[in-house]
Amino acid sequence: MAEQDLHARITELIDTEHRLRARAESGEIDPAEERAELERIEESLDQCWDLLRRRRARRDAGLAPEDAEAQPVTQVENYLQ
Repeated sequence: MAEQDLHARITELIDTEHRLRARAESGEIDPAEERAELERIEESLDQCWDLLRRRRARRDAGLAPEDAEAQPVTQVENYLQ
């Protein structure tokens, strides 16, 4: 996935998150459904941001950024901040 595609996916996920929050505020969806969907979105965002950082690190190290691979949710969710 190219960086441009990653940025587009991140933007799409953020837009989806905003729409979901708006629907929850207006009472269109159940709070439990909102939480589950937000969790899925946040996990996908974390994977995208991680992949973007990996690509940039590889480029900075003189390596091919396209060789970076997305990591599983279980890994990116357990990174220390």
